[in-house]
Amino acid sequence: MLYHLYELNQAALSPARAGADACRLLFRNPFNPASYTPVGRGAAAALELFERTTRRYRKPRWGIDTTSVEGREVGVRERTLLTKPFGRLIHFERDVSEARRRRDPKVLIVAPMAGHFPTLLRGTVRDMLPDHEVYVTEWRDARRVPRAEGPFDLDDYIDYLTEFFRFFRGDVHVMAVCQPTVPVFAAISLMEAKGDPFVPHSMILMAGPIDARESPTEVNRFATARTLNWFERNVITPVPWPHPGVMRLVYPGFLQLSGFMGMNLDRHLTAHRDLFHNLIRGDGDSADKHREFYDEFLAVMDLTAEYYLQTIDTVFLKHALPKGEMLHRGVTIDPSKVRRVALMTVEGEKDDITGLGQTHAAQSLCKNLPAPLRLRYTQDGVGHYGVFNGSRFRTEIAPKIRAFVSAHQRRKGLLARAFDSLTAPTKS
Repeated sequence: MLYHLYELNQAALSPARAGADACRLLFRNPFNPASYTPVGRGAAAALELFERTTRRYRKPRWGIDTTSVEGREVGVRERTLLTKPFGRLIHFERDVSEARRRRDPKVLIVAPMAGHFPTLLRGTVRDMLPDHEVYVTEWRDARRVPRAEGPFDLDDYIDYLTEFFRFFRGDVHVMAVCQPTVPVFAAISLMEAKGDPFVPHSMILMAGPIDARESPTEVNRFATARTLNWFERNVITPVPWPHPGVMRLVYPGFLQLSGFMGMNLDRHLTAHRDLFHNLIRGDGDSADKHREFYDEFLAVMDLTAEYYLQTIDTVFLKHALPKGEMLHRGVTIDPSKVRRVALMTVEGEKDDITGLGQTHAAQSLCKNLPAPLRLRYTQDGVGHYGVFNGSRFRTEIAPKIRAFVSAHQRRKGLLARAFDSLTAPTKS
């Protein structure tokens, strides 16, 4: 019923939204004398605020058409390399020479499946593009996946990642942002335990809950104060008609967004109040910055119920990974098997979602990883989003990631020869 009520509310507000948008355009029309008066500007600002706070935000575009390579602007094309029911692997292909493409390290950015669309990492992709071949996992909104495609849980997520990693035949560096640090760490641990020749060169784990017992935040306390049955009863609901995923059980994105907004409600109210005043003053630059941020922040996607509940249970209630109790299809995940994949962990000093020490815990779990293959970095003065986006990421964190990736860009020839030997026909 919860999702149906939400859809009913959206439908009921639709005529009012359309009317508000039409009146806003009227009050902003330069041929309307009222648009030059305080009353007209105030009315236009109020109408825009109403329309923006009641609309459903669609999946944003990546909008990355160019990048700068050695001071020269080059084109960027978005190409799909692998397509799965719940996600795809995309490549931001730069218009550079083949020699340059082979020389620059490949970086696979694993986007969070935590309510927001992968385009939340647009800034991360832009900052990595000048010096790397950048690939991204783009997860699908569960409400758009028909039930006939079957379930998708944390085990399936790990299987997807393993398939994506092996696609590169070992010649890739993996950057996991927030939520996917756990499945990325698990997938690579499993590959190492099997002696898989196509493990990545390195993994960069950023602001993720490897061990949520460390410096618990409000998010962690909220989860541990409830049982798994509570989550199943209160936040899981079927997708209503007419979405393609009708009757699929999901954790709705609008509930996740409500949680995010509630954590910093004063900040969001202040931001919208400032938008109102900026529109009245005619401060278009500030208003555009607000629109750009909230067009992304307010666009949310649904998560499958089985994935959400398994993640809550494994990561936040049982703390299975750091305890050595996490299983993947009955096989214990053992991070001590990681011996070849370099590890960099990145945290933010002011992170109020993933507390200090939660990501760095991966360092102690990789007991047999040689010291030269490790790097632990904490960025002063940034919160959760600042770890992977914004000026501090661009000027302080990204250069360290580039240096780490460059230092561990190795084994290309060995891996290529290993693949050739594995795929060569046997002599009879």
